[in-house]
Amino acid sequence: MFDLTAEEARLLLKIAMMATGRNRFRSAARLLAALERFRPDQVSVATAKAIALMSATKFAEAVEFIDSEGLQKFPDSAMLRAFKGMALVRMDRPEDARAPLEEAAAQTDDPAAARMAQDLLGDL
Repeated sequence: MFDLTAEEARLLLKIAMMATGRNRFRSAARLLAALERFRPDQVSVATAKAIALMSATKFAEAVEFIDSEGLQKFPDSAMLRAFKGMALVRMDRPEDARAPLEEAAAQTDDPAAARMAQDLLGDL
């Protein structure tokens, strides 16, 4: 059995995000599934999967993934909560988006997630 180095995992994550950016969602999904097998403890992989689903306009699937897998593994992730709120806003469910966005905005350990959540809350 072989393992990925941290640098190799980061490179594959970047490639998956580039694939997402180029609308190559199947390629991104395969890369993220492989990364998840090697790095199941990395919140960045779960976040990238949520981003890929949202980029593919699969907002309901993104919310389902975040609730059923992402936040189950990483309950303290402000970024996953912020993306859940964003997906709910894109689904035209601002009333449902408020709670996860407020939770993300209140978490000071991830300033980027808090800022994104605050910006989204300002638009509601």
